[in-house]
Amino acid sequence: MPAFPDVLPHGVLEPLAPGIHWVRGSVRMGPGVLIPRTMVVLQHEGELTLVSAVRLDDQGIAALDALGRVAHIVKIGTHGMDDAWYLDRYDARLWAAAGMTHQDPTLTIDHGFTADGPFPVPWVTPFLFEQTRRPEAALLAARGHGVLITCDSVQHWPDLEGCSALAKPVTVAMGFLKPANIGPPWRRIMTPPGGSLRPDYERLLALPFDTVVGGHGKPLVGGAKDALRATVKRVFGG
Repeated sequence: MPAFPDVLPHGVLEPLAPGIHWVRGSVRMGPGVLIPRTMVVLQHEGELTLVSAVRLDDQGIAALDALGRVAHIVKIGTHGMDDAWYLDRYDARLWAAAGMTHQDPTLTIDHGFTADGPFPVPWVTPFLFEQTRRPEAALLAARGHGVLITCDSVQHWPDLEGCSALAKPVTVAMGFLKPANIGPPWRRIMTPPGGSLRPDYERLLALPFDTVVGGHGKPLVGGAKDALRATVKRVFGG
């Protein structure tokens, strides 16, 4: 049997919008350093699509299975440590942004999606970053006034919930605790020499959304576009 990462501390599945749930998990960044990470679950016609998959315990899996059949695993950024576990447990397909590779060399990406689709959930439209050094995507769900689903490109950390004692001062020092924040390490890694990610964020701000749920932190429900617009101004100037 393949060796998979252990189940790490996580919360319960919570509804975010019609057909959308989220759960706060965690990831170990080093000895004693645990930070939160988020999985989003999309429901459509009895099938579930997991975005930035987080392995759940038996109780969590029972709650997940009660929502529908896990059919698709979607990778939109660097997160993917639990993809193999879900692919081994379910007869699911692995999706990733076009040109993206998986950190697990044993996995084969079944579908590379583009901004024009196809995508397993018809009311979700992919957004692909164009300026980043490596492929990165976001997803726009046509629910309510629009739900933007991201990985590290937009993160909303209103508090230190889910951080271990050792992680809390590091998280603060690295500048994560800001609304609708652009992950500082991610931005440094993804910005090409002499380039800027601002054009991508201007395209992102042109999308219709009012809620954002990133790969870390909590969902920001209401006012998400205004918060991201303020972040773009703070980070890129102008």
